[in-house]
Amino acid sequence: MDPVGVAAAPPEAGPGPAWRSKCPWGAPNTTSISCSLADVMSEQLAKELQLEEENAAFPEVVAVAEGPFITGENVDTSSDLMLAQMLQMEFDREYDAQLRREEKKINGDSKVSISFENYRKVHPYDSDSSEDEVDWQDTRHDPYRADKPTTTPRKGFIGKGKDITTKHDEVVCGRKNTARMENFAPEFQVGDGIGMDLKLSNQVFNALKQHAYSEERRSARLHEKKEHSTAEKAVDPKTRLLLYKMVNSGMLETITGCISTGKESVVFHAYGGKSATEDKVIPPECAIKVFKTTLNEFKNRDKYIKDDYRFKDRFSKLNPRKIIRMWAEKEMHNLTRMQNAGIPCPQVVILKKHVLVMSFIGQDQVPAPKLKDVTLSSEDMKKAYYQVLNMMQQLYKECNLVHADLSEYNMLWHDGKVWLIDVSQSVEPTHPHGLEFLFRDCRNVSQFFQKAGVAEALNERELFNAVSGFNITADNEVDFQAEIEALEKMNEDHVQNHGKKLSMFSSDGDPPIYDE
Repeated sequence: MDPVGVAAAPPEAGPGPAWRSKCPWGAPNTTSISCSLADVMSEQLAKELQLEEENAAFPEVVAVAEGPFITGENVDTSSDLMLAQMLQMEFDREYDAQLRREEKKINGDSKVSISFENYRKVHPYDSDSSEDEVDWQDTRHDPYRADKPTTTPRKGFIGKGKDITTKHDEVVCGRKNTARMENFAPEFQVGDGIGMDLKLSNQVFNALKQHAYSEERRSARLHEKKEHSTAEKAVDPKTRLLLYKMVNSGMLETITGCISTGKESVVFHAYGGKSATEDKVIPPECAIKVFKTTLNEFKNRDKYIKDDYRFKDRFSKLNPRKIIRMWAEKEMHNLTRMQNAGIPCPQVVILKKHVLVMSFIGQDQVPAPKLKDVTLSSEDMKKAYYQVLNMMQQLYKECNLVHADLSEYNMLWHDGKVWLIDVSQSVEPTHPHGLEFLFRDCRNVSQFFQKAGVAEALNERELFNAVSGFNITADNEVDFQAEIEALEKMNEDHVQNHGKKLSMFSSDGDPPIYDE
């Protein structure tokens, strides 16, 4: 074939040059481009053709080079520029990894560490690097860690001559006080002083320290009061544990709920179970009296215990919690005395700390009504009065007790008779205030039955003489109470002189004889 003829072929015969085809690896087109020999040998034409070929093959190279990062995915590696950038990025990664290994090898577990942070070459296009690969606390300054104050040597000062700074320097002490605030309780908010050169004077620091300790103690008291005190119709965790033990041991079958609340106790109803001993019978229905452990209810109760010879040696006003248990024990002993004398009252089952289990006065979870709430006929009311009078005399002479809080609120009407409850405050007649308590009980009983229409009801002075056996003849109440106080004073003097109580009544009911 003639080469001149090939060169003379028309330019429209083919679709274009081979490097402009869609697939550069496809079959070459047989149609050639018509050009002269001089054009083929021209260097300028060669450069233009090479540039067109690169633009056609790698149109995205410029865009990737100007982008925010370079990755090895979806990139044609035939470009020298792209290969150079990827190699440099890989070299930087290996270099930084080597620096981290050197830091770890040199530092080890030492508290003082070195860092090659300034020598690292974190590539801007490195997207595979992770922040958690480097422990920034080991290589950077922690902004949330307070700077340690400058320590003062043992000699007590720093510097020489006019530049001496002692440990009593105002600035040094102020910075030390600021650092010491970190030792306060977590509940005490001291604020955030990062980046601030705070200085607290000794006066301010001592005031804050005292306030922090006061708040900590107050918080502890509130928590203790919440955890160890009973509330309305509720018990604390220790009391619940005692009740659970009674149920688990079989002494109680189940606890149904609260039936009464008062200023000093909460009463629950329960069904009795089986007793561990055969000689002790548990009633079918029981009343659980839980004495409240709140101390404010017992502030005025110490006068009923501290002068009672049965508890005088064990009484401690500085430990109010002991008063609560003694209060429950006192009611148990008083109920036992009354039960032995045949006075209608609840039967004691068991005492556990401040929880007293007694027989239930009522039926089918319904407690017996109080005497103030029940409506009785005139005959029943008269019968109730004489029964109360008889019980007061039995309580005074046979049980050697004074109720000290007897009223229509502490007397129940059940099975056609009066039952006495709430005898935890009851004292003996030889108590320094025993006769005063008896006179107050007589006033309450006399006023109630006189208002109820009982014509045979005695007044408080006559009822006092009838119960106690004294024969105090005073025209008015003031003189009557004066003679009562005189009798109590004589008994108190005898106690101080002889060291023991004198029985204020004889077996036959005559007035007491003070034998010096």
